[in-house]
Order: sequence, then C-alpha cells, then structure tokens
Amino acid sequence: MKPLGLYIHIPFCKKKCNYCDFLSRADVKKEDQTAYVEALLVELKYYADRNMLLDSVYIGGGTPSLLEGDLILRIMEGVTGSFALSEEAEITIEANPGLLDRDKLMAYRRAGINRLSLGAQSLNDELLHFMGRIHSSNTFIDNFHLARDCGFENISADLIFAVPGQTIELWIDSLKKTISLGPEHISFYSLQIEAGTPFYGLWEKGAMKAVDDETDRRMYHEALEWLKNKGYGHYEISNAAKPGYESRHNLKYWSMDQYLGIGLGSHYYINGTRFSNETDLEEYIHISERVTGEGVCDKIFVSLWHPSPWAVWHHRNTEEDEISEFLFTGLRKIDGVSLSVFEERFGKPITAVYENSIMKHSKAGLLELNWKEDRLRLTAKGLDLFNQVLVDFV
Repeated sequence: MKPLGLYIHIPFCKKKCNYCDFLSRADVKKEDQTAYVEALLVELKYYADRNMLLDSVYIGGGTPSLLEGDLILRIMEGVTGSFALSEEAEITIEANPGLLDRDKLMAYRRAGINRLSLGAQSLNDELLHFMGRIHSSNTFIDNFHLARDCGFENISADLIFAVPGQTIELWIDSLKKTISLGPEHISFYSLQIEAGTPFYGLWEKGAMKAVDDETDRRMYHEALEWLKNKGYGHYEISNAAKPGYESRHNLKYWSMDQYLGIGLGSHYYINGTRFSNETDLEEYIHISERVTGEGVCDKIFVSLWHPSPWAVWHHRNTEEDEISEFLFTGLRKIDGVSLSVFEERFGKPITAVYENSIMKHSKAGLLELNWKEDRLRLTAKGLDLFNQVLVDFV
C-alpha cells in the first residue's frame, strides 16, 4: 500500500472571520475542546494499524492554534500510537497569528510538527479588521520571527487578494512584506463571497461590492511575477514555494493519492471511495463515547475501505468519476497531469476519453497537450479561465 496522508480537523476559532464558511465554532469552552480531542483520539484508535505508513499529517481547521499545546501533543501521541510515521513525514499545523506563544511553538516542536502554516491573509491592518481577523500585521511578523526562533525551518504564509477596498498597491505591499520575511511557501487566494457569511449578507444587501474580474486577475498576475522574481516556483493555481518546499500533503489532494480524514466534518479518499464525517459536534463526541463503550477500538480493524461509525456519507467512485476527478484535481497543478500515468491508471490514453475537449481548448489556447513531455496542462491563459475549461471534464 502506498503511504497515506492524514488530515485532522480542529473545528474551533476564537472568532469567525467575515468571509469564512468553513466548519468551525467560535468561543468554545476549554472543557469542550478537551472533550473533542478525546473523541478524536478514539477515532484515531479505531483506525490504528502499525502497518499503515503515514508520510504527511495536516492539522487544520478552524484554528488549531487555539488549543493549548498539551492537547496538540496528545493528538500527535494518538497519531504515532496508531500508525507508523515516516521519518521524512511532513507534519503541518495551521496557526493564527495572535494565538501563538513560545510555549505553544515549542510544544509543537516536541510533538514532531515540522511545518507551520500561518494565516496572515493581509499585512494591512484596515483590511485585516474589515475581514474580521483578530491579529495585526505586526503580530504576524512577530509570530513569524518567533517561529523561526523556535526552530521552524518550513513556514507557509496565506494571503488573500481581491478583497473589497483592497487596491493593487495594497496587495503588492502585502506581497512584498511577506516575501521579505522569507517563508518557504506562500498561498495566495482570491476572496470568494460565500453564502452564509457576513460578507455575503453585505453583498446581498448591496452594502459591499465584489472586486471586478479584471482587477482580480491583475492582482493574481502581480503575485505570480513577484513570486517568480524572488525564487518561488508556481506549482499549483494558488500556491508557490521555494524549491523542495511544495506542500506534500496538499499535493496528495491534487494527485488523487489516498488520505484519511479524522475529526468533525472531515473528508477522505480511500481506494476509490470518498467519505465524509459527522458535522454536528455533540453527535461526533457521542459517537466516540458509544464506540468506546462498545469496545470497538479493542478489536482488530478489519478494513479501511468501509464507512466508520463517524462517517455519514460515502460514495464509491465509478470509473467515470475517477477519470473526471483525476483531471479536475490534476489540472490545478502547473505541471498538469501525466499522460502515461493516466493511461496506466485507467487502461486507455487520455485522448480516448477527452479528445474533443482537449482539441477544443487547445485551439483556444487554454490547454497544452505535449506527448514528448508526457503532460496535459493549462496554459497561462487557461489558468485564468480554469472553471471554463473544467466544465468539459466534469
């Protein structure tokens, strides 16, 4: 079996951001956080298999750094007690500036965490306040330096562009300040106004205007130019990294590799089947209590390919699903998809399935099919029209 990735969801935040529609809760009491971690440990134990090798672990949220360091240590003890962990594993935790201190960072280091993903989002304080962030630009900078001082040699920074009120100049300023710190990895996302968020309510009432497409694309291309000039390789639509520091865990998603998801609302993909977990916090904890009471975790777990007690949905992909998802996720990578891997995986050349669509978008200058280089990939123009291209592959 190929090595697995492991995603662990921490659904807590100090405060929900105005643009966020992720599964998370704000102002959860510490005793409830502890109860959730206990439930997580039960789910980890359920899957325990020392013959299963993990080569990436990603603790995301929500805001994992809201938890005290000892709870993160307990989670990682649950991981290493349940699975074999590669010596070269990439182990990431997401952190919000303003919720980090030396004790937490050193606890992460003791837990084996070797990659820190900092949610900067902007280095303009007015925009940070507008987005509902709890930190200032100086807090992000201070936390970045503190993380370096604590031994983190692999730090990623997240930035958001196309925020209402954000000019091209403000965006470039945030880029320059972030790049000057020298993070190994930078993610840059265009703001999406999602239903159910405060921003959506403002937009729906006409109290906030979305950034126009032309400005959005100008900001995106400014980012590409600045990152390229400073030695960052653009390897996925919204991600760039110094050589060798690409996110190995996220590359699993974009390459349709197998990964397991633990925690509230987690999604995972195993052996051609997609699963998703319970999204109600109290019910998730109750399931763990029931599983513990029934002694399920004391039995040998027979198969990873069937829904667990926490899974509320699963879908066994058809071959058509697998092919479509392979293209949909793989074309997000700047290198695109390998033609030989496609044929090896599905037993036929890619042109046997998508010849007309490939020809159509190639003629339009959106796709490049290169047999010599073994790649099908989006062109620079195609990256800007990603959704338009993908319609024909879904």
